Amino acid sequence: MKTIFAVSSGRPPAAIAVVRVSGPQAFAAAEALAGPLPAPRHASLRGLRDTDGALLDRALVIVFPGPATATGEDLVEFHCHGGRAVIAAVERALSGMPGLRHAEPGEFTRRALTNGRIDLTEAEGLADLLEAETESQRVAAMTAAEGRVSQAVRGWMNSVAMLSARIEAMLDFADEDDVASDTAAFDAIVSEINALASEIEAVVDAPPVERLKDGLRVVIGGPPNSGKSTLLNLLGERDAAIVSPISGTTRDRIDVPVTRNGVAYVLTDTAGLIDTLDPIEAIGVTRAEGALAAADIVMWLADTAPPRADAIWIHARADLPERGELPSGRTLAVSQNDPGSLEALWGELHRRAIAMLPRGDEIALKQHQRRQCAAAVEALRYRSSDALIVAEHLRQARAILAGVLGLDATGEMLDALFGRFCIGK
Repeated sequence: MKTIFAVSSGRPPAAIAVVRVSGPQAFAAAEALAGPLPAPRHASLRGLRDTDGALLDRALVIVFPGPATATGEDLVEFHCHGGRAVIAAVERALSGMPGLRHAEPGEFTRRALTNGRIDLTEAEGLADLLEAETESQRVAAMTAAEGRVSQAVRGWMNSVAMLSARIEAMLDFADEDDVASDTAAFDAIVSEINALASEIEAVVDAPPVERLKDGLRVVIGGPPNSGKSTLLNLLGERDAAIVSPISGTTRDRIDVPVTRNGVAYVLTDTAGLIDTLDPIEAIGVTRAEGALAAADIVMWLADTAPPRADAIWIHARADLPERGELPSGRTLAVSQNDPGSLEALWGELHRRAIAMLPRGDEIALKQHQRRQCAAAVEALRYRSSDALIVAEHLRQARAILAGVLGLDATGEMLDALFGRFCIGK
């Protein structure tokens, strides 16, 4: 296997840049560049020189013997000055050494997975951590990167393995005195299988982690000229939608990403809901109805009852004299001239958002992990009085859960994942 190298810190220029080298030739390359190496895991100042003896930089050198390293291999870090020319010179010297090459995106983390230092859920958590833009995204990604998802799945796998062992014992050693093989023993195992399925199902049914990254979809609906576009612009704090007294100005949905109090939202303005013979306007109405049906949260700006019972029913344009009183059934009144009313609306949105998002102290699964765990639940819940069939479904469930951890991951799926990483990760 080739030894790889890359900058694993931020993109230069910077005060310090960390050049990481990992693989079987890492120590030999470091010694050729920096001379005698310091003791493992002790930083020492060294002059870095090329093959002609020219000084490239003075840097801190740290060596990490494998397999107890980030990649599971021998690993060296050079903490250099972060100028572009310095980094280019160090990388040029490394690339000229036999057996070394520049790392591909995500290759350090991929080697960590290959060498058993992390599993697939931890790698995916690290990828999400690198892309986190809000505090809630960071917390969820850190939970996965630190192994909480992995621990839960491994715990389920261990439980399935123990149940499988008991079923297999009933099948293979039914004549042994110390193996319970009667109906009561079988029913006890089935009861434990159902309890485990319920435990996994509770995590599957929890809010998905994608909501943290993609944002909660908040759709503004109502008839034409009800103030939808004005409200979108106020909440988005920019003129994203055209505001006009002319009916039907908004004919298609307009999305505005917003982050507020650490929560990501996608605010959507829609065409006014109206019966129309205009074919273009009718398409807009159909899309508006679809957006309202698929929304996480609906803000309804009509005087008629909202299409969903869980909608935030807003009394809009409350600054107008004829609309000063809050009618019965409305959630709250909003006026573009009253910042406090907008703050109250954000407060209501945040209260509802928190209930829809994963909490920092709970396990949040990604969409494909939820599908896999749901399939494991289906395998566990299969009803049969035949111990042989139950044993087979337990084997299926364990194989599915192993897939969550990447124990049967395909090369194509791994390429898609690790392509999200920067070169030095």
